Amino acid sequence: MPNLIRPIVLLSCLVALSGIVACSKPGNQPPAKAQGKSVDQATAGAISGHVVFEGTPPPPAPIKMAVDPACLAGGTPNPVSDAVLVGKAGELQNAFVYVKDGLDPSYTFETPTTPVTLAQKGCLYSPRIFGVQVGQPIDIVNNDATSHNVHGLAKTNQEFNRMEPMQGFRMVHTFTAPEVMVRFKCDVHNWMAAYVGVLAHPFFAVSKADGTFEIKGLPPGTYTVEAWHEKFGTREQKVTIGEKQTQSVSFTFTPAAS
Repeated sequence: MPNLIRPIVLLSCLVALSGIVACSKPGNQPPAKAQGKSVDQATAGAISGHVVFEGTPPPPAPIKMAVDPACLAGGTPNPVSDAVLVGKAGELQNAFVYVKDGLDPSYTFETPTTPVTLAQKGCLYSPRIFGVQVGQPIDIVNNDATSHNVHGLAKTNQEFNRMEPMQGFRMVHTFTAPEVMVRFKCDVHNWMAAYVGVLAHPFFAVSKADGTFEIKGLPPGTYTVEAWHEKFGTREQKVTIGEKQTQSVSFTFTPAAS
């Protein structure tokens, strides 16, 4: 009887193995996920412009960093908030400008693998305002000789709260869904704040010290472009771009956001 069982067992194993091999043939693999279309760079255009502030900007709010002497090391003696940065001619820095609507959903975009660095330095976040694509890593680094915690107050994405207990400590975080804007705060130093715009596409920018911004590589079309500011709210404009065309737009903020 044992001599009969061995061939049967061997035959069963061979049948099972042939089934595995058959299932692993290229023709039986699940179909690859269809890729969307790419932007034709030969016809792509751009949006450039200015963000300005009209009126009297609020005075910079002082920060009471003396509660943690480590925050003052290497810093200014009378630190103030960088939430509102307005130039002499009304140039407004740190407005997040992005394509809010109008982009053909059949376009797909590669997710950048290079991390965006969010530094904690002098007990302030730097940069204060920035953007990433969904899935792009954010490298959050503690450059201070004190402890911080990184509290991401996401609503669409998952909220998180993690300690960075010492200088040199770092963590990497990625967001899984578009969300404008996600606030970062530090529960140890309550004046610390940063905001990130998370988008499914690369068409965003942050206004510079002179109020300028540029969004490149847009396919021809009509778009809703929004400018977001931490203190002054949002402004929107419709923009139509032809082939190889650069359209100029400007956004004006006032003390009372509408």
